[in-house]
Amino acid sequence: MEWLHVVILAVIQGLTEFLPVSSSAHLIFPSEVFGWPDQGLAFDVAMHVGSLLAVMIYFRHKIVDMTGAWFGSVLQRQHTRDSHLAWAVIWGTVPAGLAGLAFSGFIETELRSITVIATTTLIFGILLGIADRKGDSGISELTWKTIAVIAVAQAIALIPGTSRSGITMTAALLMGVNRKTAAEFSFLLSIPLIIAAGGLMSLELVESGVVVEWFKIAAATAISAITAYICIHYFLKLIDSLGFMPFVVYRLFLAAGLFWLVFV
Repeated sequence: MEWLHVVILAVIQGLTEFLPVSSSAHLIFPSEVFGWPDQGLAFDVAMHVGSLLAVMIYFRHKIVDMTGAWFGSVLQRQHTRDSHLAWAVIWGTVPAGLAGLAFSGFIETELRSITVIATTTLIFGILLGIADRKGDSGISELTWKTIAVIAVAQAIALIPGTSRSGITMTAALLMGVNRKTAAEFSFLLSIPLIIAAGGLMSLELVESGVVVEWFKIAAATAISAITAYICIHYFLKLIDSLGFMPFVVYRLFLAAGLFWLVFV
């Protein structure tokens, strides 16, 4: 990969992994518009590692509290708000994990197309707008019913273009959760899935035996991590005042651009 490609793709990944706009929709543009070659498995692993570092560093204190509370709930039957959140992340990951094991092959071969990505970008962008119009109800508690709905939504996000963060925030909003809580839970919910996806891709990379340009891979990881960290920070700062409508409008234009690639 050229250095320009490394920098641009890592920035795109960092910006779009946690925003409700679909990272797959954005990463397909450079190859289609500029004819860039596929970035390869090693680069995908690097960008996932960067995203994981960003979210774990940003929520490091919360993760430590949740981990300690989870062990307390298991060993001493002491249940707290942090242990509830830890269990919510665990159970919220199960449907997506099962769906990934069952349908990953089908998704990779049949659904990773510009037409599918354009369609899901449009449909789930509109749905996000509908959810945001309900307004901020102020609810910050995640009931088990709400967690179940978000978990199913995250499984649907395996379809390219849906946006994992977008659909989980949409589900939370539709269940009455306020914007900031919806966003924070979506970010925490990403950690197990990114670890799982990165681990599987790492195994594939080792088995493939391809030559890795380690300096560029390290740079991609760092750029993706820094960009994602900044993105998370300002998104959580601004979400209450901005709402989700700017992202809805952006997704509509993005979908239009993708459909333009298909039909023009």
